[in-house]
Amino acid sequence: MNFSVSIEAVYGKSPFIQTFQELHKLGFERFEFWTWWDKDLDLLVKQALATHLRVSTFCTKFVSLVDPSQRLSYLEGLAESIQVAKKLGCDKLTTQVGNDTGRPSVEQVASLVTGLKAAGTMVQKAGLTLLVEPLNLREDHAGYFLSSSDQAFAVIDQVANSHVKVLFDIYHQQITEGDLIRRIQANIDKIGHFHAAGSPGRHELDNGEIHYPAVFAAIEALGYKGDVGLEYFPKKPPGIGLKKLAPRGTA
Repeated sequence: MNFSVSIEAVYGKSPFIQTFQELHKLGFERFEFWTWWDKDLDLLVKQALATHLRVSTFCTKFVSLVDPSQRLSYLEGLAESIQVAKKLGCDKLTTQVGNDTGRPSVEQVASLVTGLKAAGTMVQKAGLTLLVEPLNLREDHAGYFLSSSDQAFAVIDQVANSHVKVLFDIYHQQITEGDLIRRIQANIDKIGHFHAAGSPGRHELDNGEIHYPAVFAAIEALGYKGDVGLEYFPKKPPGIGLKKLAPRGTA
């Protein structure tokens, strides 16, 4: 299990060079971010290489997968994101599914599955994994379609492509449904990435009701070797919370 720091969440708009230097000093090897189309990718690559950091994942363009009329636009955006992933040496892309269209749920699920099957073919050919992210509706993403990890796992079963998995956000799923460890244990083969934040509040991991030492121990006991994204909004200077999770602390 490796920690990947979500740059935009933890560091806000801090310059890449400042952020990457601190992560390197703390011993982190991976980072992630949300949007690629508003960044200087050449500078990002240069600074990441200079500090020996790797990109673990970033988001595809925010186009609906539950609205079939937007599927072509989604797949075009995915093709662009795949090219960016190759440029950055990244092997995972994160996707949201879009807001509830108001159509019957069964129709939206069918559109989601069809779109992910097409997307799965694309990422598989490129040697990437697509991460489908459920989000909580109560606190952060009112109107979003996919909130339940149970439904997300059922969708993954229908897509039936090992290159399409769930991004299990521990913070979001604590709010949506709880029962975290059992759900993770039952579905670890369908999880390609985790996110973590304290709940409530979405701050540092030791700030809230989730007992992360137990959750992480359960994940490691399952043999998970992938990334856990630290996607929280710190109450204190970023380095203070990160130092508690760093592979080695030298700051």
